[in-house]
Amino acid sequence: MKDSNCAYCMKGDLVAKFGYPICEMETGFLYLFKEQSKKGRVILAYKDHVSEMIDISDEERNAFFAEVSKVSRAIHKVFNPDKVNYGAYGDTGCHLHMHIVPKYNGGDEWGGTFTMNPDKVYLTDEEYEKMAEAIRKAL
Repeated sequence: MKDSNCAYCMKGDLVAKFGYPICEMETGFLYLFKEQSKKGRVILAYKDHVSEMIDISDEERNAFFAEVSKVSRAIHKVFNPDKVNYGAYGDTGCHLHMHIVPKYNGGDEWGGTFTMNPDKVYLTDEEYEKMAEAIRKAL
């Protein structure tokens, strides 16, 4: 099922406002979050338009979280964060997705909850692609 108002379902221009495509995975689509105050921040969006983890089977949920873990390992390998934070939100955009947010000791918002979009650091398309390629290779 797809929702024509959902950025994750429609991809293209809607998701391009905040995400740079990295790759399609078994359970969803991986995007580099364009706001990069936490270097390496990504989003794994579930392949179908569901709102909650309870809307998918145990097997589907386990596969999704296995890929969250796989992505986290790649983020650790490429960016060497001190910690990775995870966030599953969606009060207004009800599509299951997970923010995978590297944090760096002494860096932006270390020791606190990450801001959804601090609107501080944006890169060029070439810089996004270089990061995306490094993540692809590490997956």
